[in-house]
Amino acid sequence: MIKTIIWDFDGVILDSMAVRDIGFKRIFSAFDQESVAKLLEYHRENGGLSRYVKIRYFFTELLSEKITENEVREYAHQFSKIMINELTKPSYLIQESLRFIKNKYKEYNFHVASGSDQEELRYLCKELDISKYFISINGSPTPKEKLVEEILDEYKYERKYTCLIGDSINDRDAAKSNGILFLAYNNEKLNEFSEIKPLF
Repeated sequence: MIKTIIWDFDGVILDSMAVRDIGFKRIFSAFDQESVAKLLEYHRENGGLSRYVKIRYFFTELLSEKITENEVREYAHQFSKIMINELTKPSYLIQESLRFIKNKYKEYNFHVASGSDQEELRYLCKELDISKYFISINGSPTPKEKLVEEILDEYKYERKYTCLIGDSINDRDAAKSNGILFLAYNNEKLNEFSEIKPLF
């Protein structure tokens, strides 16, 4: 019986992928657009990875250029400003997930572990009035695998009663590496990796 649910955010609670596409296009508008298109492909395939990882990937792998950590943070800050301006609109909330969260938050231990920037993530949850449903809200730059580990350790949850709901292979990997169950959501390609029946 599941007692604790660790939620991914983008694509599971908030339908934000298209907006995040726009964010990357804007911050990299001055760069080779073919490389930007490849970044967007990488971004969509790796929803659970943080923007910090994706920004580094863009420069080191696609452009074969060096980038400093200060520059990574500056691009991430520009990206975050775009997200904050757009994603506070309640219309982006995924209603199916939201109903379950509102109706069941007293029956389960709910946490968020996301590839999104932690400060931005907490701001969005506050503005969308959903913070109250979660015991903790956790984001990048800490990798998701580590976020899940920290939640399990801090709250002493039993792994066999804990699941992660996510929409990317990175979510599945974070669950597997921490010995908890995985439930795929909003991504048919991952359904074969689900270890429990859908909860909603």
